[in-house]
Amino acid sequence: MLYVSTRGRAPKLAFDEAMLAGLARDGGLYVPETWPVLSGADIAALAGLGYEETAFRVMWPFLGGVFTEAEFRDAIARAYAGFGHVARCPLVQIGANDWLLELHHGPTLAFKDVALQLVARLFDLALERRGARVTIVGATSGDTGSAAIEAFRGSARADVFILYPHGRISEVQRRQMTTPAEANVHAIAVEGDFDACQDLVKAMFAHESFRDRVGLAAINSINWARVLAQTVYYVTAAVSLGAPHRRVAFSVPTGNFGDIFAGHVARRIGLPVERLVIATNRNDILHRTLATGEHRRAGVRPTISPSMDIEVSSNFERLLFELCDNDGARTAALMEALRAQGGFSLDGTALARLRAGFDSSRADEDETRAAIRDTLAATGLLVCPHTAVGLHAARLRRGDRATPMVTLATAHPAKFPDAVEAACGLRPALPARLAHIMQAPERVAVLPADRDAIEAFILENRS
Repeated sequence: MLYVSTRGRAPKLAFDEAMLAGLARDGGLYVPETWPVLSGADIAALAGLGYEETAFRVMWPFLGGVFTEAEFRDAIARAYAGFGHVARCPLVQIGANDWLLELHHGPTLAFKDVALQLVARLFDLALERRGARVTIVGATSGDTGSAAIEAFRGSARADVFILYPHGRISEVQRRQMTTPAEANVHAIAVEGDFDACQDLVKAMFAHESFRDRVGLAAINSINWARVLAQTVYYVTAAVSLGAPHRRVAFSVPTGNFGDIFAGHVARRIGLPVERLVIATNRNDILHRTLATGEHRRAGVRPTISPSMDIEVSSNFERLLFELCDNDGARTAALMEALRAQGGFSLDGTALARLRAGFDSSRADEDETRAAIRDTLAATGLLVCPHTAVGLHAARLRRGDRATPMVTLATAHPAKFPDAVEAACGLRPALPARLAHIMQAPERVAVLPADRDAIEAFILENRS
């Protein structure tokens, strides 16, 4: 099992090499050269298994033997031992055939924990084997950063530097990044939006002398190992609802396209997915792309669902590579047009393929608040604003009522207490195990959106 770059000019890598590299040296993202497939019998055999065993069976074919079976099973067990629910990612029924897939039972109360708790263990395994150390740099719109810092805090093999947009994430999200005291983790508040943070990370990876000097590695959703780990909960949910004998639909709150691409991966390996609904807030470049075929930047506007305040959805490049018949040069040209000209047009064939595999919807601020209120009234459940965007899209893009519709509940509502309270009048409380962060001292560097300034800070503060 080897991995190739979406831009076609980087060497093929094994799983562990692609995981540690994150971004390919040609600027592309790694995808499998070939796709393993689970048969109907393989999927049926997952019924009744625990989350950890399902994770092993789904992910193992992608690893290509770079870890032993015992090593991988142990990494999975340690990754999910600290989750707050025995099912890890439980389903909750909210309607006749409508469901929430709760992904917020990890240590930082967001779906990013599901992948990063495992990826951190795999990083340590790979680095221990090499006797190596890395510098992890990531950009976050809120949840990735806190999950990465939590997963890697205290690691003997990694320094972690997380860039987030200054003043544009919730207080809880910020404090989850700024209160850990371990010397190997660092929060950097960048004076700019998320796309500026993401551009800085990409620029550092493109700066090869710096990249090699510090051993740069990425844990953003551009990292293939993260996408693969997120594929598992699509499988567990679908199997619980009758797969492979029953098709299932998913509505996915979408910012960087990584989570919904994981659903696409599940479909590619054989899961019977009826539809994948891209749910966006008013930063709706992906919804506009499906509607018009034009993938064009229009500026990011802050919302009450800040983790989705993204315009350059990096993982869309992975899907674009498929839409372009795995033509790396063509994919690279489109991504360069997005950078230099602000966008590109999909041809008729590519647009038809996109629409065949995905649907989409957007929610404005009032619609997001209404979804929070309506869900509380109908079910007694509080949901975060991002989940509310997904629920709004699920309602609008609901297909056959006989097909289960699963909305991904991406974060605990207590991560966004002000927005939830303003919408419905109830203020969600942080679970007791996290209440201390609201009083703990913070440690953060506020820096300009300047590559040289960020690199200088990293060089001064890495171990």
